[in-house]
Amino acid sequence: MRRPVTGEVHVHYGQIYVESDPDNATPDLSEAFAGQSGGLCGAAVPGALWLRTGLHTGNVGFTVEVHDEAPALDPVWEDVVEVSFRPLSERTSLVQWAGEAVWDLDLARTDYRVRYCARGMDEGRELDTRGDGKPQTDSYLLQFWPAPPSPDRVIRQTSRNAAYWHRCARDLPPPPTPEERAETERLARQAEERAAEERRLHREQWKWGGRLPSERLRGVGGNVRGLLRFDSGLVHALDDAGPDVQRAVALLAARRACEAAGLADVPWVIEALTALTQDRPLPPPFDDRDRPWEALRSDPRVPDRSVLEAIPPERPPYRPPTPPAKVTAGWTWVPAAESGDDIPRRPGLGRALGKLVPTASADRSATPTAGVGDGTAVVVHPSVTPRSPHRISQPHFALPAVLAAAGTDPLEAALDAVWHAVGTYGEHYPELLEEIRSACAGKAGEQTDLPAVAAEAEPGL
Repeated sequence: MRRPVTGEVHVHYGQIYVESDPDNATPDLSEAFAGQSGGLCGAAVPGALWLRTGLHTGNVGFTVEVHDEAPALDPVWEDVVEVSFRPLSERTSLVQWAGEAVWDLDLARTDYRVRYCARGMDEGRELDTRGDGKPQTDSYLLQFWPAPPSPDRVIRQTSRNAAYWHRCARDLPPPPTPEERAETERLARQAEERAAEERRLHREQWKWGGRLPSERLRGVGGNVRGLLRFDSGLVHALDDAGPDVQRAVALLAARRACEAAGLADVPWVIEALTALTQDRPLPPPFDDRDRPWEALRSDPRVPDRSVLEAIPPERPPYRPPTPPAKVTAGWTWVPAAESGDDIPRRPGLGRALGKLVPTASADRSATPTAGVGDGTAVVVHPSVTPRSPHRISQPHFALPAVLAAAGTDPLEAALDAVWHAVGTYGEHYPELLEEIRSACAGKAGEQTDLPAVAAEAEPGL
């Protein structure tokens, strides 16, 4: 006989485990005791044991013994159960809650009978938490010896605490068979892969205002994300429009921005707008990225005009869809994100995806969410923190609209020009967007007329 563990071990939530899964997975409480008559040593999940203690948190006496044959039962132990166990790997360990400490038990990969003995469970339960200086209340003995598999047994029952856990175990539905468990986890993996893609598309659709973008729109550069917050419908409408409409919208937005900023009568700005209308390269100073700003600072004809910045309308929070639960013979698969389980999970077969719980427990834990799926929804709020708007210089927002309208990509030119025009209009941006929407919608089927709409507003032509 050898003793790989002796002395005291720390328990939390009244739990400690034996694990042999190569991935160190801890089974769920309900899975561990399903189909058993005893509720102190859960062995229903292959390769793992879930051990119950009376004390909730603190140190308990704990000894592990490995025998060559069944040892005699010492009458000192008040509560005794037996289960069968077979390691899944060459390494079997006693593991504290959350993996805080591990003891190698050095067990061979063979069938064992396991006897779990307890003393003082009621006293430990009453104490609940054992701090420094408090005497030991409960102690435990875990014995292994080679033996063929056989059903679990309650050998001795004395404490009220053990009686409670035995009743809990007997109230559980029969455990899923290994084949049912494997099939459920396989289907869960497939479903999670599909759900991950659905969640990605669902989130992307929310970001783009309720409609998935085209590949063209998804890959466009510039300030498309900023404009989405103001008018996602217009963004998609511009994407649907042809290049002639996009060019005309870019020109209209640039012109309206210059008018709002008081630049429509400044000669070098008029020349730039005329060049846009005639599809010519921008003249000086717009032929150099730095010179327009120098002209803006030095030209006394540029007005000092400002407005409160544009603040996009508030968006409702994002609520991702909840996948439906998967039921297997009285057991429900609960995805990890919804399980509400505060026990840290290490990677293992299926454990990263979720857990199997009795169907009644899953039904009780479900929290309906109005209008979204059948379970608890995670709410993602916009990252923008509300604040008071600042005053902005309209001429400094209008010039980028002109530069944007001259871009080589018609869609990007339209989106960027409208974005900068929105910034130029500031708090009055709704009237600009209304005009842009009307022009885009009314002339999308008459692309030859929309440039004329933009040209009508051109001073001096």
